[in-house]
Amino acid sequence: MNTETPIEFVVSSSTTPTPRDQIEASIVNPAFGRVFTDHMATLRWSNTEGWHDAKVEARRPFQIDPSCAVLHYAQEIFEGMKAYRGENGSISLFRPFENAKRFRASAARMAMADLPEEVFVKAVEALVKVDRDWVPGGDGSLYLRPFMFASESFLGVRASNEYVFCVIACPVGPYFKAGKTAVTVWVSDQYTRAAPGGTGAAKCGGNYAASLIAQTEAAAQGCDQVVFLDAAEHRWIEEMGGMNLFFVMDDGSLLTPPLSGTILPGITRASIIELAKREGIVVNEAPYAFDAWRADAASGRVREVFACGTAAVVTAVGQVRHAAGEFSIGNGDEGEVTRRIRVQLTGIQRGKVADPLGWVHTIS
Repeated sequence: MNTETPIEFVVSSSTTPTPRDQIEASIVNPAFGRVFTDHMATLRWSNTEGWHDAKVEARRPFQIDPSCAVLHYAQEIFEGMKAYRGENGSISLFRPFENAKRFRASAARMAMADLPEEVFVKAVEALVKVDRDWVPGGDGSLYLRPFMFASESFLGVRASNEYVFCVIACPVGPYFKAGKTAVTVWVSDQYTRAAPGGTGAAKCGGNYAASLIAQTEAAAQGCDQVVFLDAAEHRWIEEMGGMNLFFVMDDGSLLTPPLSGTILPGITRASIIELAKREGIVVNEAPYAFDAWRADAASGRVREVFACGTAAVVTAVGQVRHAAGEFSIGNGDEGEVTRRIRVQLTGIQRGKVADPLGWVHTIS
């Protein structure tokens, strides 16, 4: 890898930028992941040149050969993060070096090129600076999607010798339907997301591809998301399709499934754990069986349940459906603890609440 010469991104602005009035109209209430900014940041790697050709350019399609390795062997990873506009107009990121660290871990698991954390963050910053007009104010944000894929043209089961790293961005509003304070989930007893020794802890596209059939099943049951159980016993709660889960118990403590290698180590999850502990809340990272969840919801031992992740941030779970029936959590709405955690975390992210741990990374 070429680490001797610092990597700088060369900016080539789009010759047909979106007019300002169209941008303002696009970011008022955008559908999640449908409207994209004018530019993208790209960087290439080969086993002979290391990382090179760093640039920010007009967003455009990639040209790849039909034998491109990613199409056949699924060497691909990605991250999800957001840029926020503060009340004073400043633009900031939330814990971007944690995303960079997780990206490196995903790359290692998928036998892909190692991207230094500072280069990852520099690429994100370079794109946001160019497309800063696309960062919404208010409750909106600019969702950032850094990703990397194997770009070598060959057929053969081995790690690629060439990769493309890219960052794209889209203005977003709420992940779930407007006005919904709690979601309904489907507990899958047939499909699993990941198995021990697999890629569950890596943020790779294959994990999400494997979850789509269960998500389709959940939608058919009138649910917003799917909850996965462990692959070995189909007993232990792991995570939702793209979010980690927390359970608020009647003694005020939080319970969340442990990171055992099959669960994605969410940055939002880690942040909630740290904030909760600072407030004196006991957080137990321990296995939790679905049967126990159902019984505890009925007895009132489980008071609230919420999911967390970059896209949805903190979202209450109000209704749980499964093959044998359904049950509610509390009154089926967002609970007080969930609301307090959501308000505190989003407040830090948007610069409205004090940031005691230095998580906010200001770009400009």
